[in-house]
Amino acid sequence: MKSHSGMTIFTSKRPLAWGQLDVPMLGLQKDWYGTPLVPQPAFSLVLDAQHLWFIAHHRKAAIIHPKARPGIFQAELWKYDCAELFIADPVSGRYLEFNLAPNSAWWSCEFTAPLVRDDEVDIPMPDVLSFSEIAADGAWLAAMTMPLDLLEARLNFGSQSRINVSMILEYPHQRFISATDLGGEKPHFHQPDRFSQVRFTELPK
Repeated sequence: MKSHSGMTIFTSKRPLAWGQLDVPMLGLQKDWYGTPLVPQPAFSLVLDAQHLWFIAHHRKAAIIHPKARPGIFQAELWKYDCAELFIADPVSGRYLEFNLAPNSAWWSCEFTAPLVRDDEVDIPMPDVLSFSEIAADGAWLAAMTMPLDLLEARLNFGSQSRINVSMILEYPHQRFISATDLGGEKPHFHQPDRFSQVRFTELPK
């Protein structure tokens, strides 16, 4: 849920578990160029006591990176269909990017400034878990969990954090989608100064 007041991260007092997720999914209505998305892809961000959950869903079949394997770290997922989460520290300027493929393959990278990697070698964030379910018609639901203590240590994650969710869908045509309006004529997701501020909201009962 994006607005001028921030992007919602739901909070849960109980630990979440894959297979028992009951959380609101927030639809993405338009692509980068303002063209309506039918059906709408959706996402949710949920924080429990130990993890941040990133959940993505789409009712259209996906084309996945040919080397992507369920639950395994894989670079360049963005060249095919995937969901992306960006988390930034507005003080240091550092940010993390997470990619999640519909089959639960994932990737992470830390940046010190826009498009400036902290390390040129891919180093997976420790203790990330990912999950997925793909229906017979191709509709998919995927999720990944990131350890809260690592997010706090690397980015001072909290109420001042800035965040964005994006998706790249419908390979090979590639429709670029951003939850936050980042501006500009061409898709450019690496704009931490334009990400939305976090807004924590308790999960509806």
